[in-house]
Amino acid sequence: MTDKILGVLGGMGPLASAHFMLRLTLLTPADKDQDHIPAVLWSDPRIPDRAASRLGNGADPLPWLMRGIDGLRAAGCEAIAIPCNTAHGWYEPMARDAGMPILHIVDATATDLRRIGIAPGRIGLMGTQLTLSMKLFQERLAAQGWDIIEPDAMQMERLVTPAIAAVKANRVAEAYHPLVEVANSLAARGASAVVLGCTEIPLAILAGPAEGLEVPVVDTIDALARASIAWARG
Repeated sequence: MTDKILGVLGGMGPLASAHFMLRLTLLTPADKDQDHIPAVLWSDPRIPDRAASRLGNGADPLPWLMRGIDGLRAAGCEAIAIPCNTAHGWYEPMARDAGMPILHIVDATATDLRRIGIAPGRIGLMGTQLTLSMKLFQERLAAQGWDIIEPDAMQMERLVTPAIAAVKANRVAEAYHPLVEVANSLAARGASAVVLGCTEIPLAILAGPAEGLEVPVVDTIDALARASIAWARG
């Protein structure tokens, strides 16, 4: 049992946030209700589109993100998990003003890579175009010895981006085949594992047979859930 309360800043998208709560529960070693982690989910799908903001075509999401953080702090939370990779583009200002630790999803991913025995070397990375362009994963993982390869521009345009949009539109099953195709192509290029660096991508991968994958994958939702459990139990 822990008295620590985890805040979950979600809504980006709503399905990924709900899935994070499910995985947090299922991954927690527990025999009864009281063994689980107290958590407060702030799921606000009104948070402005992160990609549009970065491209100068939309509102700044930071005030909305801080509004959620303020609400979680008022609810008594002592640390925050954000089950959205792209939102970590605003990590520094959020962490500066949150008044509590924000668990970084890329650091959680690095821990999960080591957990499954992926040594420093070549790995693949899938995510939104914005996440890839912001180098959220590349720089942080490169500092720990991993060499990152990504889908090519045609794969992003024809397969990855439409598949992520399908998951956000609740058409999860149709996103499975294109995303598995891209993951396997990264394995063919020498990736020893593939990081699913968008919280919509694991939802699609789970919608089809596991044997379709030819490479180990790191689910950033699960990685963040494990980091949250380690924080709560620590």
